[in-house]
Amino acid sequence: MEGMFIDMNRVLEQVSKEKSIPKDRLVEAIESAFLTAARKKLGHLGELEAHFNEDNGEIELFQFKTVADPIEDANTQMTLKEAHELDPDAQMGDSLGVKVEKRIYGRIAAQTAKQVIIQKLRDAERDFIYEEFKDRVGELITGIVRRFEKGDMIVDLGRTEAAVPKSEQVPSERYRPGERVQGYFLQIHREGRGPQIILSRRTPELVRALFEMEVPEVREGIVEIKAVAREVGARSKIAVYSRDSDVDPVGACVGMKGSRVQTVVQELRNEKIDIIAWDNDDARFVCNAIAPAEVVKVVIRDKDHSMEVIVPDDQLSLAIGRRGQNVRLAAQLTGWNIDVLSETRVEELAGRHKEALTRMLGIDDGTAIILHSHSFRTMEDILAAGLEGLKRIPGMSDNALKEILEKAGAAQASGLSSESVLAEIMKEQEAAKAAAQAERDALPSGGAKSEEIEETVEVKNDDAKEEAKG
Repeated sequence: MEGMFIDMNRVLEQVSKEKSIPKDRLVEAIESAFLTAARKKLGHLGELEAHFNEDNGEIELFQFKTVADPIEDANTQMTLKEAHELDPDAQMGDSLGVKVEKRIYGRIAAQTAKQVIIQKLRDAERDFIYEEFKDRVGELITGIVRRFEKGDMIVDLGRTEAAVPKSEQVPSERYRPGERVQGYFLQIHREGRGPQIILSRRTPELVRALFEMEVPEVREGIVEIKAVAREVGARSKIAVYSRDSDVDPVGACVGMKGSRVQTVVQELRNEKIDIIAWDNDDARFVCNAIAPAEVVKVVIRDKDHSMEVIVPDDQLSLAIGRRGQNVRLAAQLTGWNIDVLSETRVEELAGRHKEALTRMLGIDDGTAIILHSHSFRTMEDILAAGLEGLKRIPGMSDNALKEILEKAGAAQASGLSSESVLAEIMKEQEAAKAAAQAERDALPSGGAKSEEIEETVEVKNDDAKEEAKG
């Protein structure tokens, strides 16, 4: 027991240096540990207190006794004479600490103290690391890959270790032990065996943090990254805005000859990055986000927070992107639901909706065109808007609008719906195309058939539902 607790100053200095834990916290932990062990062994002795004596580097145990007469329990009480030997000024009722002889502690107490001390040291180190890292959440953390445990990547940060869970890794990235890795400091857990520092390689915030590190204008707040959208390992889009009219936000992030953005691309293992200008006007912002495709027209539908983006026929594939990636990222970036349509497709849909309006409401083509141009594409749109909503159409009298509204209500009451009428129109168009194709097929070889340039388009009834929603 003596060997365990003598010259503790040297031990504490060494541990404090190696673990970067303040010495006073170690002393507090050891005193608490020793007291726990002593109480377990000597609980019948009453109130106990452990104290670290820096002069001799020992842990001392004191038993507190109350000055009393007569003595009823020698373990918790002492006579006034005994008290005066410790403190000449002691009086009846005072509580004095009596140093307990080391031989009384016993081997069991020493072993218990050793176990508790080890745990207390772990707790102190864990608390110290938590205090050191808790305010760094949201930063970039760099470390060295050490090992993999159940799919999680363990990263050495020097003072402690962090984990990149499998769910926060990029499937296309491969790391080996000893490689350097950067991660976004996602969160820290205090519970468990230690402060669990969680890093992420998947979060869009990693892209933001990398640009903050690489671009001085972003770091200084001159250029602000308004939004980030990311498809991990493939492509990202960031929207940037400059608070200084003399600073081009896109150019600042791209850098001279693309140096800045290329550094970020390399860190993300060649993930493509589109940098676009943020705009306070939602329509312009969506047009910027759909780049590199050109936009002809944007139709905003506030009621379902969506936009129809109309592009030239030859730009449709570019606007949508591979497997819809470009439009999907644009939607994430802007927060709007985006439907991309070609000019030809828009004309085709507009023709069907106008035809449906004339059939259901018994109106002429001119009135149908006016309604459609003001986003009243279906009978249901007209009924939902009501008379007040229809009044925003210029050049139409209230009586004419009331008549249209009444016709829409009558059509609905009769069981008609835009979906069913549009389906009927599409069937008629399909039948007409089939008949025209049959006529061409019947012509002699080298005739009109050889001059055929029209592509047959398959029209499905399910399209009617989409158009009705439009």
